[in-house]
Amino acid sequence: MTKSPMPKRHLPTSPFLAPVAPTPKEFTVGSRVTHDVYGLGRVTAIEEGVAVLVDFGSLQARIVSPYTKLTNL
Repeated sequence: MTKSPMPKRHLPTSPFLAPVAPTPKEFTVGSRVTHDVYGLGRVTAIEEGVAVLVDFGSLQARIVSPYTKLTNL
């Protein structure tokens, strides 16, 4: 049995709270960021809504949306 890729919809009569959609992260060129795997870095370019390019010193990485492991400092 496999799990459906579609999330279940919230019923208005449900006693549970509706799931909250996470707010999209905003980055600017030159801002300092930290990544759970790569560490500290600086944003070098932005592809609107798709990805950000980050320079981590010894490595340049393209981090794609939804940026779960990337945080602004």
